[in-house]
Amino acid sequence: MRLLMLGALRAHTGNGTTARRIQDHLEAAGHSCTLVDISSCKSPLAVSNLIPSENFEAALGIHLYKAGRLLQGNGIPFGIIFGGTDINEDAKCEEKAKVMGRVLEEARFAVSFTESMKEAAAVYWPRARNKIYVQAQGIVTTCNASFNWKRFLQSEGILQDSSSLRLFLLICGLRRVKDPLYLVDAFAEWHREEPSTHLIIIGPAVDPLFAEEVKEKIKRADGVHLLQEISQEDLHALVKKCFAIVNSSISEGMSATILEAMDLNVPVMARNIPGNAAIITHKTTGLLYSNPQEFVQLSKSLIGDPFLHKEIVMKAKEYVTKHHSWEHERKAYQNLVLMLQ
Repeated sequence: MRLLMLGALRAHTGNGTTARRIQDHLEAAGHSCTLVDISSCKSPLAVSNLIPSENFEAALGIHLYKAGRLLQGNGIPFGIIFGGTDINEDAKCEEKAKVMGRVLEEARFAVSFTESMKEAAAVYWPRARNKIYVQAQGIVTTCNASFNWKRFLQSEGILQDSSSLRLFLLICGLRRVKDPLYLVDAFAEWHREEPSTHLIIIGPAVDPLFAEEVKEKIKRADGVHLLQEISQEDLHALVKKCFAIVNSSISEGMSATILEAMDLNVPVMARNIPGNAAIITHKTTGLLYSNPQEFVQLSKSLIGDPFLHKEIVMKAKEYVTKHHSWEHERKAYQNLVLMLQ
């Protein structure tokens, strides 16, 4: 089949990474799968014109509202993959919820990353329950073996002996739902007490206005650094060098960054929200915090307890290997797309 995959597909973002991985799964089964960013399709009419011009036979949308509303009513069979903000945030808006309900009525199937997300969707749209399939994200990690760690530290003005550093890495697109400023004040205060601790925030400026706000705030924050996006292989190499990966989002579907860190044997410290709690068991496969002060407290505990650090890394690796198999995800999507024939 000639498939259209529609979503917010900017490079180095969760949706973009997910889309390219699913594209690979489907093309391995012999389908043609073209990725199209929703930014180039401002209306359902634009998608309606695109479909015949490219001879698309079916479609997949990532995000029930953003992509689904553009696919609805175009007469092409399609499936929908839930994001995070669609179920966790957009569904709270009555008008958006109505649109998403109509999208689900028309979709052949929908994919939820977690059982809890499926149940949340079923509360809003109970008639759609039987067409929602649960498929966790599969994970593949690749590292750049030539990544120059010391040069990286120097370029960011982190000139300490690298052996004494404790680097915490927050990977996210700069937009409000990711809340990258949530920990900045508390971390800066901790850095002044313990100069070996640094927080690095890295990711694209998804919301340019908000990105400027982040830059201005971080200029005045001791021990906090802001980096532009880098390649996936360099990013994974950077993750492996860090003490812990941080998530501070207000809302998440299923964070690929968290799963990748688990696969790379790096502890995860994540904000205690449903999407994160669905994949992290506190003090077993990671650490969940509810406020910035608790984040600092748990960070100190992790630094001071090598056994806890080792156990979390080991249990997280076991979890991600068992529950987030790339091969299982491939088989699932190859089977689901047959429903679009």
